[in-house]
Amino acid sequence: MHYRISSTNPSSRLLEVDFLLTAISSSTVDLQLPAWRPGRYEIQNFAKNIQRFEIFDQTGKPLAFQKITKDRWRVQTEGVSELVARYTYYSNTINAGTSYADDRLLYINPVNLCLYADGRLLEPCTLELAIPDDWQVACGMQQTASNILTAADFYELVDCPLIASPDLQHLAYEIDETRFHVWINGNIKPDWERIRHDFRRFSETQIRLFGEFPEKDYHFLTLILPTAHYHGVEHRNSTMLVLGPNDEGEGLYTDLLGVSSHELFHTWNVIRIRPTELLPYDFTRETYFTTCFVAEGVTTYYGDLLLRRADVFTDAAYWKELQVLLKRHFEPSGRSFQSLTESSWDLWLDGYDKGVPNRKVSVYYKGATVALILDLHIRRKWNHARSLDDVMRLMWERFGKPFVGYTLEEYRAITEEVAGEPLDWYYERCIFGNEPLEPLLNEYLAFVGLQLEYDATDLVSAPSVLLVQHEDAAGLQNRYQWLGVQS
Repeated sequence: MHYRISSTNPSSRLLEVDFLLTAISSSTVDLQLPAWRPGRYEIQNFAKNIQRFEIFDQTGKPLAFQKITKDRWRVQTEGVSELVARYTYYSNTINAGTSYADDRLLYINPVNLCLYADGRLLEPCTLELAIPDDWQVACGMQQTASNILTAADFYELVDCPLIASPDLQHLAYEIDETRFHVWINGNIKPDWERIRHDFRRFSETQIRLFGEFPEKDYHFLTLILPTAHYHGVEHRNSTMLVLGPNDEGEGLYTDLLGVSSHELFHTWNVIRIRPTELLPYDFTRETYFTTCFVAEGVTTYYGDLLLRRADVFTDAAYWKELQVLLKRHFEPSGRSFQSLTESSWDLWLDGYDKGVPNRKVSVYYKGATVALILDLHIRRKWNHARSLDDVMRLMWERFGKPFVGYTLEEYRAITEEVAGEPLDWYYERCIFGNEPLEPLLNEYLAFVGLQLEYDATDLVSAPSVLLVQHEDAAGLQNRYQWLGVQS
């Protein structure tokens, strides 16, 4: 399968796509456009952005076709060995999961706009970009020419976003056998020495946690915009980041660190340590699963924590981010009716919308909160000899490295193996239940000299959350053991 993408009139916000399919041997071919993208568990109906759609044979003769679902076309191919689907795709918004073009930028998430032939997902793919000769291309796919990228199959193709521009700024650093790339496009002058120092430290800290890195290269693809944005999406050997505003200064840099650490952790957790329901991805429909609190919650917990362990964040910077995380759970949804497993399942329904008050919880923020509780429980029992780190290492060795997928029951079994005891109370209260977690959380925060304070006088409205430090000797010592830094 071969794709050619161009934008002859960027101000129109139309991307032009030619999709070439060869070696046709059947009387009909079904062409499918993905309905959703990995990392965002909601139906996005990318087909609604297709403006014009035509199909031709190898001689340029139009072929008959019928749209049989909202994003699937059946083409009559009797006697035809090749076809070209030619269509335009409209995209006028930028976030980490869209595609966009202007006169100095071509930004593509292939999952938005690349068709595939049913039954041929595992075939090699090539992507050709119609761009000026002086433009650079930043992407995790292999580049065989200045404007041609190759992927082993469709799954790799749609897991490799790209930025093409004459304005790309670039930094590379190496850890062990992996070469990391930081690409930045936007009206900003990066402090490259600071970025090299900080990115190297948190990358190395994550690699040491798992013991190895799954890829030979990795790309932080970053768009910096003049307006407020904060969005990142994980991919096989890259992440797509969209941040702004470009004049925010230190706040922008803190955002860059936070989202970059979070998305890098996904290289292990969800890209490879993946719920079994998502292996392989079915791009045509919802794929329900109950463990997004592991995929996103555990990742959210570790994203900032590992910045502190790497000495990229100070204590004060980490407490600030942890307090924000806790506020985002307890203030809007600390007394919501759904459990984490229910909210994981309902991501496909309204997981990314504000929704009905007090109905759902965030798999990110409550998921991170209960990951903190589990980590501190294991540490308290084993005096820091075991922790959630051991859980994630076992998840990597048993499910991520062999890439076999895990179930909720298998994740629970590993947490209980590391804890050395049944964790019925934890799963009943934190994962399957919906009771308020403030008292339980404070029991474990006390172990590291912290306390969550809130106004409990009005149990109808959400509490106002404040994270308070207590400087008792035992709590301080446990705190620094937890953070992995010197006291």
